[in-house]
Amino acid sequence: MKYRSRPEIIVSILRSIGSGQATRTRIMYRAYLSYAKANEYLDLLLERQLIEFSSQTRKFQLTERALQYMNAYREISSLLLIRESK
Repeated sequence: MKYRSRPEIIVSILRSIGSGQATRTRIMYRAYLSYAKANEYLDLLLERQLIEFSSQTRKFQLTERALQYMNAYREISSLLLIRESK
């Protein structure tokens, strides 16, 4: 697997959660992260209020801020792809 930047890993985690909820294990497998790296990034995302954790269901879900982050990432990525092709 190629090297992924921090923003790419964050988007991968957010996409793995999707529009519903996801457990830590599901996020790890879908985002291709080790347990240690998944915990590191999930703590960061919780701190930055991009995700929320329900202690009752033990699942993570996206916040409105996460959706904004994903949209901004998508726009920036598309601008960079257009720029590189010239």
